[in-house]
Order: sequence, then C-alpha cells, then structure tokens
Amino acid sequence: MKPVLLAQLSDLHICDEWEGVDPVAQVERVVEAIRALPNRPDAVLVTGDLIDDGSVENYARARELLERLDAPLYVLPGNHDDRGPLREAFALPGAGDEPINYAAEIGGLRLVVFDSNVPGRDAGEYGQKQLRWLDETLREQPEAPTLLALHHPPLPTGVPEWDAINLTAADREALAEVVARYPQLRVIAGGHLHRTAAGAVGGCAVLSAPSACLQVRPNYEHDEVEFVGPPGFALHVLRGSELSSQVELLDS
Repeated sequence: MKPVLLAQLSDLHICDEWEGVDPVAQVERVVEAIRALPNRPDAVLVTGDLIDDGSVENYARARELLERLDAPLYVLPGNHDDRGPLREAFALPGAGDEPINYAAEIGGLRLVVFDSNVPGRDAGEYGQKQLRWLDETLREQPEAPTLLALHHPPLPTGVPEWDAINLTAADREALAEVVARYPQLRVIAGGHLHRTAAGAVGGCAVLSAPSACLQVRPNYEHDEVEFVGPPGFALHVLRGSELSSQVELLDS
C-alpha cells in the first residue's frame, strides 16, 4: 500500500526582511528541498505565520511560493497572520475574522485544522466554544487515523519568555481532556516555537516543526532566545494505521 505523505512548513514570515534574512530566499530553499524528495507529498500543511505584516501582497507571495510544490495546500493562521486576508488568499472556509477550523481527508489520513489564535496577542488560547468544536469534529470519525494541526503547540519549552507567548498550562490541560478521549489521534503538529520540540498531551504525541525561515537557539538560564539558521520542514508519513513524523533541516 502506498503511504500518505504530508509535508509541513511553518513560520515562513514572508516579508522583505525578517531578523536579518530574506524570508523568501529561505522558503524557496525549503520548497526546492521538498520538490527534490524521492516521493512527492500528497499534500502540504502550513501551520501559521505565513507572513509577517498581514498584507494582501505578501499573502500572494506566500501562495505563489507554496504552489510550486504542486500539491493541495492546507493552511492555518499564526499569531502574525490576519485571518481575513489569509482566508481570502487561500480560499479557506468560514468568513471574516472568525476562527479558521476545518477537516480534510488526505488519502487514509484525516487532517483536523484547529485555530489557536487570539487577534492582537502572540500567545494562543482555547475557549470552550473552540474546544467543543474540536470534540465534535473528532467524534465524527473515531476510526480514521488523524493529525491535529495548530499553530501554538501544547508544549512547555523551559524558557519563560517563550512560554509566555505560547499556551498556558491551563490551556494545555483543557486540550488534553479532549485529546484523551480520541485514540485515533496520531500526532498534534504545530509550529510557532521556531524549533523542533516533542512531547505528549492527553496521551498523544506532539511535534513542533522547525521554521521554514529561521530557528530559535534558546538560553535556558536567561530569559532570551536567538534566531539562527538554517530553515527546515517536517514530514508526516502514514502507512496503514501507523504514522511517523520526521524533521529535516537544510544545510547552513
């Protein structure tokens, strides 16, 4: 049986310059690396922060870059995104500034996209309405191997400055209560941290994918982070009912 291959990019930050680099050039490297893989991805997931300024023009630039992968695109917002222009640029469901939540089928893999953003804030949050949506959506197909995609991963980093702009412990616990009810979940895939990180919540594996622009080098004894290269991406491979998540960083 042919496996299902999902490529994940995150935190592109498309603009003229970001943290001293050209994000377009960084993302182009990632796109070409994915195009050079022995196996063509069945779909591409982008877990937020596509651009850095919310502009219509930069969403068009991001879409043009991602369309070079010649695969269906599944996109969700990050804290640097504007839901309205993002929704319009990628023809996403819903209207205006409401949360971007949806589910899709990619071969035998079910993808559930779950919006963790609070407009005007860097940190994410899950209200009861959002958690009810997730619970109802996961209940629909309890036998389908499922990947839950979000921007803010439910992981502590050990760096207070970084944790302050992610999810609180209370939000992680609330999400865990829902996740624990659905054993069909294979992985929760996020971004935001600009760093590969792994853990578990509610009995489900969690992966924070690397940035397609720059990574973070944390200092665990001081409340600070440094942005460094190179860009990277993640691959999620479903064979039968088993899913494997892997990360690739490009050469410096």
